[in-house]
Amino acid sequence: MADPATYRPAPGSIPESPGVYRFRDEHGRVIYVGKAKSLRSRLGSYFADYSSLHPRTQTMVQTAARVDWTVVGTEVEALQLEYSWIKEFDPRFNVRYRDDKSYPYLAVTLNEDFPRVMVMRGAKRRGVRYFGPYSHAWAIRETVDQLLRVFPVRTCSAGVFKRQHQLDRPCLLGYIGKCSAPCVGRVSPEEHRLLAEDFCDFMAGNTTRFIKRLERDMREAAASQEYERAARLRDDIRALERALEKQAVVLPDSTDCDMIAFAEDELEAAVQVFYVRGGRIRGQRGWVVDKVEEVTTADLVENFLIQIYGESESVPREVLVPALPPEEDAMTELLSERRGGPVRLRVPRRGDKKALLETVARNAHEALKQHKTRRASDLTTRSRALQEIQDALELDEAPLRIECYDVSNLQGTNVVASMVVFEDGLARKSEYRRFTIKAVEGQDDVRSIHEVITRRFRRYLAESEKMGELDHLGDPHEAVAGGSSPRNETEEGAHQPIDPETGRPRKFAYPPNLVIVDGGPPQVAAAQRALDELGVDDIAVCGIAKRLEELWLPGEGDPVILPRNSEGMFLVQRVRDEAHRFAITFHRQRRSKSMTASELDNVPGLGPARRAALLKHFGSLKRLRDATPEQVAEVPGIGMRSAEGIVAALHGGTAPAREGAAGGTGDGEHRGRRA
Repeated sequence: MADPATYRPAPGSIPESPGVYRFRDEHGRVIYVGKAKSLRSRLGSYFADYSSLHPRTQTMVQTAARVDWTVVGTEVEALQLEYSWIKEFDPRFNVRYRDDKSYPYLAVTLNEDFPRVMVMRGAKRRGVRYFGPYSHAWAIRETVDQLLRVFPVRTCSAGVFKRQHQLDRPCLLGYIGKCSAPCVGRVSPEEHRLLAEDFCDFMAGNTTRFIKRLERDMREAAASQEYERAARLRDDIRALERALEKQAVVLPDSTDCDMIAFAEDELEAAVQVFYVRGGRIRGQRGWVVDKVEEVTTADLVENFLIQIYGESESVPREVLVPALPPEEDAMTELLSERRGGPVRLRVPRRGDKKALLETVARNAHEALKQHKTRRASDLTTRSRALQEIQDALELDEAPLRIECYDVSNLQGTNVVASMVVFEDGLARKSEYRRFTIKAVEGQDDVRSIHEVITRRFRRYLAESEKMGELDHLGDPHEAVAGGSSPRNETEEGAHQPIDPETGRPRKFAYPPNLVIVDGGPPQVAAAQRALDELGVDDIAVCGIAKRLEELWLPGEGDPVILPRNSEGMFLVQRVRDEAHRFAITFHRQRRSKSMTASELDNVPGLGPARRAALLKHFGSLKRLRDATPEQVAEVPGIGMRSAEGIVAALHGGTAPAREGAAGGTGDGEHRGRRA
């Protein structure tokens, strides 16, 4: 690691102009590329106060051995040069997008004498018209199969085309009317190219004129009593309509836009793009990116736009994003230059576009989850992760069983906690447990963690005592040396963590190798104190702080920092996120239950069905409280005696004085509450 002070540029040597800079390591390799409105201000921030830098940025400046820069005239030129250098040098500390799969396109080879419709993947070729990308190749084939009735364009390979030409006999598609058979001269090259261009126009969204033309021809054929031709045209129209149905109309016909959304955590981000052309979703595509530097959503948007549209001419009129890039005007100018026309870059705030962007965001969240699941399922990767955690925390053995705890509340109300379990790097959901905090009032995560750890390991000690383990925990041979076998002291199976009566694992019977708490030094100290008070001294404890993903050990002044792209860091983060999710879910259930409770719950003999009937009849609890027993008795299933009991319960034992009079006080307290 180099000292940044050794290669810091001399004061006043950095220009104040906009430009692009490169950090290089000791071997001259470019490790980071950045741009700035003012090179002096931006580069100065790397060397002014090292301690204030983000840990990932600290690693970058320590890895670097020198920095150079290039002055440019405008911010647009800076964007272009930054893109070129990132593509050329592939710097390790820049955000890099990886396509999460190879997406297929529908391609029309207009560069051939007889254009061909086909499925293509990979790099785009000059002279080929592309539509998509699509999620699956079969989606393309289904669409093409419908359209070939109306636009019988060639779909065969060059070898098949040449063979059928030599045989002077069309292939099967030529016989069934789904190819115009240019191989045997049924149509001229000009006529076939016209068919291909019409196919492209239809796929580009100009659908109305084709359907109207077919409908006109069908009516003319019917009027001329050419019923067979009219029937074929009718079937052609239905084929086009079925092809259109496969591409849902979501926006007005004139809408051409790309919709971009992100799902991210501290280490990775997933991005999804929906391509909307002619108001229809023509395809979608996804990428996954390692966040090798500290970036905001706006930074991710900027990096994505540069890398995806850097050399592309297929930029739509409008690009919808979750956040505008920092240099909005420069980015808009760059995209407009690539497109050869105006481009609008914006964040939708309402309406159909906002709703569709939310759908894109849900797809991004699902893609990120699937990416993490695939990564976690690999045995070699899990083994490496456990070994990295063992080495970093200096554990005696690999943490094959990890338990993680998190506390959730809303301003100190409905305080709950979660316990999630990972065995051999995989979630063991049957072992998850939920806790309602009992001894702590208000928002106090430290005391809540102490209570949860105490309750969990008190249960562990109780289960261990049932299994006869406590007498020989220190030495497994001690009980045998004393002349008795631990497996024969009590009833058969008592020493097993499996309950012989139910056949299920005993709750809290298995001890973890490692306890992780969501929090920093105070939470870790509380967890360790709880274990010490119970006399449990063979279980490691650590905490993970969310902001910087640091691991804290009890009594240590400095955190343990795992490499941010390591498998160990990924596993710890996944365990923490799962504990947080489980705690949040339980908290929402508790909060929802408390919000939907009402005074009717305390009325003896009043079940859910009759409570629902009362609220349906009166519309609200306030109206029910204002009603007399006679009015309540009008509800089906409610007798006079029950009605008097309901009214008395709602008024604290005192019925209203007269019909229609408002009963009781505190209307504001219960207004809007649901049963």
